[in-house]
Amino acid sequence: MSDEGAALAALVAAGLARLEAVSTLEELAAAEAAVLGKRSELASHQQALGRLPPEQRREAGRQVNQARQALQATADKARDRVRVAERARRLQAERLDLTEVTPGPHRGRLNLVGQTRDELEDVFVGMGYSVAEGPEVETDWHNFEALNMPVAHPARSGHDTLYLDWGPPESTLLRTQTSPVQIRVMQGTPPPIYSVMPGKVYRKDTPDARHTPSFSQIEGLVVDRGITFGDLAGTIRSFTAAYFGPSIQSRLRPAYFPFTEPSAEFEITCTICQGGGCRTCSGTGWIELGGCGMVHPKVLANVGIDAEEWSGFAFGFGIDRCAQMRHGLSDMRVLLDNDIRFISQF
Repeated sequence: MSDEGAALAALVAAGLARLEAVSTLEELAAAEAAVLGKRSELASHQQALGRLPPEQRREAGRQVNQARQALQATADKARDRVRVAERARRLQAERLDLTEVTPGPHRGRLNLVGQTRDELEDVFVGMGYSVAEGPEVETDWHNFEALNMPVAHPARSGHDTLYLDWGPPESTLLRTQTSPVQIRVMQGTPPPIYSVMPGKVYRKDTPDARHTPSFSQIEGLVVDRGITFGDLAGTIRSFTAAYFGPSIQSRLRPAYFPFTEPSAEFEITCTICQGGGCRTCSGTGWIELGGCGMVHPKVLANVGIDAEEWSGFAFGFGIDRCAQMRHGLSDMRVLLDNDIRFISQF
């Protein structure tokens, strides 16, 4: 190896060692300037190429380029390594401990709504249903159009629905119900279908004793051969007895929903007054949990299911409302107050 080649090799070895030893971006910037900058020894070697005889210049130029590439690759790796390390140090320095410490050997737990959701899922899984989930940000088609809700339906107006500034106007929204998951299940799963869909939903409701703008809902869907309204009524009755106990009765009242025909409202005995009438049930003795009915043939057609061969029913009700009735809460808003005196009871 020539003296020039030996000097270049020594320069590269020293440069690699310096670049690999840096621990901050400032050190890396200084090392790059010293090793690869315009005033570096490597730059001097490159400038000297013009003074070499033509027969030596090509080989010397190749060696200088190889040296530069090796040093630059090491500098790039060092930059990635230092950035990762500095990010880790910054995150550790900015870390906040948000753990709330209370006296005594207390442990965290699911809130009441989360506990109720798990209990409801257990009831329906015990009845042979599977559990399905879907996105909270939905398309207008999944949330309304596929469910046979006409364009002029009040629920589709901005007074009731939280639309997002994404895509064409009123094409994307925070789902107002978990029914879009029913559409997705029917699109992706051939009948027979026995499934429940729990999750958060959003509506422009005014908070009161029975309503909040953001709440949890669970819906059920059955699609099979020979399904009748009697199967729906029996399912509602079995669920009421399993979850609320034999002392609580359920009833179905005629109603209208675009996605079911015939349709009904599902009510249970008010657990606050035991049917005597109170502020929570508006003096009626009954609390509406949700709606139900036979799946409309147009909804089945929208997802490619033959309504001549298959029939089904659907139901949906609020998980928060179930928690309110199960535990005798006179006002649903306490679920959102985050009062430790209330939370610690469950």
